[in-house]
Amino acid sequence: MRGNLPDRDGISIAEYLRAETRRQVRHEYVRGEVYAMSGGTARHSQIAANIIGRLQAAARGTGCSVYTSDFKVQPSDEAVYYPDVSISCGGQDGSAMLTKKPCLVVEVTSRSTARIDRGEKVDEYCKAASLRGYLIVDQNVRRVTCYTRDADGSWIQAEITGSGTIEVPCPKTALTLEQIYEDVSMPPLGVAEPELDEETGQYVTARG
Repeated sequence: MRGNLPDRDGISIAEYLRAETRRQVRHEYVRGEVYAMSGGTARHSQIAANIIGRLQAAARGTGCSVYTSDFKVQPSDEAVYYPDVSISCGGQDGSAMLTKKPCLVVEVTSRSTARIDRGEKVDEYCKAASLRGYLIVDQNVRRVTCYTRDADGSWIQAEITGSGTIEVPCPKTALTLEQIYEDVSMPPLGVAEPELDEETGQYVTARG
């Protein structure tokens, strides 16, 4: 989960990558600006773990590797992100700190990150020529937005709500919403999700 205000701006991507190896807190890089990452909720973590478990099983023997949110993705010369889940295929150096060739990226979104996940990150992730799918998974309702690249390179958007199946392009498999949200306690409808207060660093429930 990323803060909305940059910690620093006007730096090159090479400077960011050098500094990131020494930082205690992870940061994402977008067009010269650096944004600190904050922790997520238990629900966020459970959903990501469910997805990783299913994709890891499907990836065995395929040449594709599944990565957690500790591994960076650089989809373009202007951005570096820490997606909740990423997959690359065709081999990856075990000492690599990032991949420039993601095949699939997953972000578990919240009210505070939805604008970035559904706007900026769609634009940046889809610049990666290797990317075949981007999933945006809502942590407060059973909803997944899917971007998949078709044979002619065009992007197709679909949204699945409540129940259904998502065709994952790499590794070639399927995920159901039941699997994604397995054992996840969802909030009652109408209950606001806590948001990160940028000034205090504390999670608060929005009013009004």
